[in-house]
Amino acid sequence: MPTFVAIGKPVARVEGPQKVTGEARYPADILLPGMLWGKTLRSPLPHARILRVDTSRARRLAGVHAVLTGADIPDVRVGRRMRDMPVLTRDKVRFLGEKVAAVAAADEDVAEEALELIDVEYEELPAVFDALEALQPGAPIVHEGINAYEGLAQPVQEPTNLFSQLVWTRGDIREGFARADMVFEHTFTVPRVHQAYLEPHACVVRVDSNGRAEVWANNKTPFLLRNQLAQASGLPPEHIRVNTAYIGGDFGGKGSFMDVPLTYFLARASGQPVKMVMDYTEELQAGNPRHPAFMTIRSGVLRDGTVVAREARCVFNSGAYAAFKPTPGANIPGAMGLSGSYRIPHLHIVADCVYTNTVPNGHHRAPGSPQAVFAEESHMDMIAKALNMDPLEIRLRNVYQEGDKTPSGPYGEQTLVQVRGEATLRRAAEVFGWGTPKAGPSTGRGMALYDRHTGGGQSSATVMAQADGTITLRSPTLDQGAGTHTILRQLIAEELTIPLEMVRVVTVDTDSSPFDGGVGGSRVTHCAGQATLQAVQGLRQRLATVAAELLGVPEERLRLQNGRFVVQGDRTSIPLAQVASTAAAHGPVAVEATYNAAQLPEVTSFCAQIAEVEVDPETGQVKVRRFLTAHDVGTVLNPLTHQGQIEGGIAVGLGYALMEELKMEDGQVQTLHFGDYKIPTARDIPELTTVLLEEPSGPTPYQGKGIGEVSNCPVAGAIANAVADAIGVHITSLPITAEKVLAALKSQGRPARA
Repeated sequence: MPTFVAIGKPVARVEGPQKVTGEARYPADILLPGMLWGKTLRSPLPHARILRVDTSRARRLAGVHAVLTGADIPDVRVGRRMRDMPVLTRDKVRFLGEKVAAVAAADEDVAEEALELIDVEYEELPAVFDALEALQPGAPIVHEGINAYEGLAQPVQEPTNLFSQLVWTRGDIREGFARADMVFEHTFTVPRVHQAYLEPHACVVRVDSNGRAEVWANNKTPFLLRNQLAQASGLPPEHIRVNTAYIGGDFGGKGSFMDVPLTYFLARASGQPVKMVMDYTEELQAGNPRHPAFMTIRSGVLRDGTVVAREARCVFNSGAYAAFKPTPGANIPGAMGLSGSYRIPHLHIVADCVYTNTVPNGHHRAPGSPQAVFAEESHMDMIAKALNMDPLEIRLRNVYQEGDKTPSGPYGEQTLVQVRGEATLRRAAEVFGWGTPKAGPSTGRGMALYDRHTGGGQSSATVMAQADGTITLRSPTLDQGAGTHTILRQLIAEELTIPLEMVRVVTVDTDSSPFDGGVGGSRVTHCAGQATLQAVQGLRQRLATVAAELLGVPEERLRLQNGRFVVQGDRTSIPLAQVASTAAAHGPVAVEATYNAAQLPEVTSFCAQIAEVEVDPETGQVKVRRFLTAHDVGTVLNPLTHQGQIEGGIAVGLGYALMEELKMEDGQVQTLHFGDYKIPTARDIPELTTVLLEEPSGPTPYQGKGIGEVSNCPVAGAIANAVADAIGVHITSLPITAEKVLAALKSQGRPARA
């Protein structure tokens, strides 16, 4: 491994002091002169025609500056990719919690009072809440005229609630099943879950006298948000500036436009800035949670455990709209995970996205993958059990090898290189002690495997030498909590061999930078990192030219060492800070770079996890005692933030496996506060062992790999397999609650002990 100056060091988060002192400003902290509060009236019904909206009493209330219904704003639909969602619904509501009217008032209390004065008359319509039922003939149709929506991947045969279908294939599925000695089929279900970020969605919008809009929002994709608001408002994108603001937690949920278009219309109507902040009841009722899914996997297997054929279908319950999904076809790419990290020669996978009269779903830390990996890895263990094989053995027999190809589908087919799946599995088993005696009959062990590409896209960066000798990075990439700016700072310090204290990161608004794809998809260290690396290398070259002139030597004789330009073969040197100061004497010296990874890299990153659980046979309670996570990581740029991503992901996965569920009854969310919606606490986290297989092979600067969405995906599968090992039966629906465990024990004729 090379020796680094700043890379590989456990550097604390650069924004930490601002956050702990209160200096950091989040959107809810923004105060502008004359600012009003915006509030939304939401539908009490899951599916209904709007017959009449009377806002006259609300308009007369003192302190109310604007009242809007769908009839008061342009009849447009918005969305991240598929534009199917109205800013305010006009003709009918499609889920309980949909926005029907909005007010802007002098303060929050007046706004709340005004909402109570709005009268809406509804005609209730039949509703459908289950995705499979929504596909049945005669089911209520959530959207008429789907084919008119912009962003629809392909036309559909109306009327239908199925609006998107993705297919992945390899080989000949009939031939594959004809080869098989045995066929196994299992079905799995997973619930909708919320991202549970600490900060709810919030935004502030100001419209100036020229009609230009300014936005502050906790949105991690500012340029995409600008485009979405442009579509809704009719403004050219260059007439909208999205300003920087801190984000109080993301986990996939802060890429949506949420209330920004509505806040814009309230600001335009009132002539004053408007702030909207969702409370957590609204978040849980009308946010953009992870999709519930119904998955069936059918595999053809040889007697030695080789999987030769697999067909699978995943039905995602999209909720009432597709607007919160940014991927092509408004579908979920992670469904490809139903093939697993395995070299199955014959595959056919179908992923459907279906409208229902429920809360619209969005993205939550590796969209589609936690659902698919839970199902697929449980399926692999169920096959192993039927064949009397060790779960490790069946995975080693089938895991991807060098040169294998991914299934062909919407994202093309790729040949995998530098494949480390087998090594990751073996190392995980070795460190954990797989195969050693267990503590007792109520103890079980389970494993799961997952692989993920580091994401791509476009990013830009500008690196500047200041007159005081310091270096400034101007970046449009926000730090949503993962430590992005700390990593970028380390990259610059490494390239210039200077202390971190000499590097400053400034986040710039959408007026001040070329397009940036924003945060998401485990892409930031790759794309923003490479843009920063190119910019700082360009700056280093320009400073070397200045240093050569100052020292009177050719550039090729200079090298950077400990923050100084040193003349090779001579003791003569000059501090980089002095060179930067000289170069910037007449203004900052800046180099801008743009990096665009249009295709996913061929290198993937593997994660193998092993859980050990103890099941109480009297209560069905599951306790995770030990958990090991092994990662094929390339070069780790910052061990502290890297480990933080791993541990945070495991906590998210633990909640998904054992307790989290956004429960719904007849379209009404039943868990509307964190007293009912359970998430893991520190006491729920087990003893954790992390194993890193470091080998420089990734696409980030210095050959690292993405980590943000890797560690949460296999957790539920590992825990489910461990529970099955303990009780002798697989639970095929999440979360794995005590009630489900007791029911499984009783199904075996093993009632709880008296």
